[in-house]
Amino acid sequence: MTNLDDTPAVELDEFVLARLAEDEARFHAGELPLLDEAERRGRLRIMYADDGDGLLLAGGPVEAMEDRHPVPFGEKAEFLRREIRDGHDDASVKLIASVYEAHPDWHDGWRP
Repeated sequence: MTNLDDTPAVELDEFVLARLAEDEARFHAGELPLLDEAERRGRLRIMYADDGDGLLLAGGPVEAMEDRHPVPFGEKAEFLRREIRDGHDDASVKLIASVYEAHPDWHDGWRP
């Protein structure tokens, strides 16, 4: 039997990438992506860096700073894909994966 706490990072990455693709389909169908819903509920935040150089991912609610602009869904999805593909940070990927914990392929070992 596999210990779910030892689930390989590759499997976690694949799970998140597949859920992002599903969220993109929701977005294109005019539905609210689960990622955006999680942001609205304060589970995580994807925002522009203060220096204007890219995006940042933060866990939990982040107070809005003056002049902070919402990040369009397509830009968020591409940023998250690059983060996963270019350098898997376990804590960040688990945070993103937690948005999709109601999915049947979710593993409890992926909790942040």
